[in-house]
Amino acid sequence: QVQLVESGGGVVQAGGSLRLSCSASGDSAVILTLNSMAYYRRSPGEERELVARVTWSSSTKYADSVKGRFTISRVAANNTIYLQMNDLQSEDTGIYYCSARNYRNTDYWGQGTQVTVSS
Repeated sequence: QVQLVESGGGVVQAGGSLRLSCSASGDSAVILTLNSMAYYRRSPGEERELVARVTWSSSTKYADSVKGRFTISRVAANNTIYLQMNDLQSEDTGIYYCSARNYRNTDYWGQGTQVTVSS
């Protein structure tokens, strides 16, 4: 199995920045099957949505609402991803979940971290 440990959430004023991190650990044979990691978020009253994804080939994908403000990156050596969030707005408030996906499109999930943007 894969364990995902998240950190970096908190409360920030609108226009501020936060950086989330997520580290994958566990069975090395399972870790080797992973090919991408991502952040999703669930905002109050909304469905969970993809925020950003990074693949092992370093391609990235972003939700339209965060393009130009958020940057996802990966450090391969320690199976860690980072989500740098700049110019945060109230609509970015929510629980952010880290996800790791394997070649069979099976997703593993972190516990979630709260991000609150105050206006």
